[in-house]
Amino acid sequence: MLAPVRPAPLAGENDRWLDLLDANLGSVNWSPALAPLAKKLANNVPLSLDDGMTLYRHPDLHEVGALAHQVRKARFGNQAFFNSNVHINQTNICVLACRFCAFRRGPKAKDAYAMSIDEYMDDLANYAHAIDEVHSVGGLHPDWGVEHYEELFARVAQTYPSISIKALTAVEIKHLGQRSSMTTREVLTRLKAAGLTSLPGGGAEILDDDVRAIICNGKESSAEYLQIHREAHEVGLPSNCTMLFGTIEALEQRLQHMISLRDLNASTKGFQCFVPYPFLPDDTRLPQAQLATGTEILRTIAVSRLMLNNIPHIKAYRMNIGDHLAELALQFGADDIDGTVQKESIMHLAGSSAPLDHDRA
Repeated sequence: MLAPVRPAPLAGENDRWLDLLDANLGSVNWSPALAPLAKKLANNVPLSLDDGMTLYRHPDLHEVGALAHQVRKARFGNQAFFNSNVHINQTNICVLACRFCAFRRGPKAKDAYAMSIDEYMDDLANYAHAIDEVHSVGGLHPDWGVEHYEELFARVAQTYPSISIKALTAVEIKHLGQRSSMTTREVLTRLKAAGLTSLPGGGAEILDDDVRAIICNGKESSAEYLQIHREAHEVGLPSNCTMLFGTIEALEQRLQHMISLRDLNASTKGFQCFVPYPFLPDDTRLPQAQLATGTEILRTIAVSRLMLNNIPHIKAYRMNIGDHLAELALQFGADDIDGTVQKESIMHLAGSSAPLDHDRA
């Protein structure tokens, strides 16, 4: 059953699901490799990196998926969550040049664009009757500071008070702070006052600085990503968190990425959803990248559900992996498929063929 809401108490606010999980896991005869992990999960004990490697190397993908599905069912039953949203990417002009990014353009590129606030509002007006969230991320525009986004978010909030504003990645927050000579905490506080509702969590890639130096040199460091999200949670802005996999990272680096997010959320309880999504390969941008197969995507979603015991939701991001794989992922630990997505640019420029809502209408 699809439920058109963004639901559910954060882990720890309502632990009745743990009683159900204990019963569910105890009713299955798990293999010797997974039985100790099932016992940990039943007692809400965080899995270790070695446990994660066991899940990645276990030969029976379906058993790993079944374990994750039991956790997902205990939390949310047969419900899968989505919202009605539109992605408006306000500019593709960016001072960085991440090697995996097909969206970014330099200021002088023929197809570079930067939407004025009026243009943004005109675009939003086309979808406002059918959405409850606008999702906006974009390039690091060399001329835009905090004031630009304060005005934009205030206009959206005043014009459409029922639409939540999920916007700006950690590196965008860092960039605005540098442009406006502010701390990132000051940026977050001002944008929240203007109407910002939450952060989407993009840009985490892999929280390993050796990997980041190769795939996204110049972006925020791993520590900066975590610190900006800590500050967001502390000023009252919840966020999602993400992981881009299938570039050059090792399995251990994926797992340490998850553990770093889990450790932060143990303190802040501000992460609502984890979004693992595979790199969409293009050999002209990152020729050494791996290609995540469908089974690897499903396994990574399942591992995410099992490793992240204190992050409520796991998203199968259909704009990245497509509708059919997202549907399968609901049996591998995912409970969220993002939204109706009336419009989206970044994933489709990277190679996604997932249909937008208006394409099917």
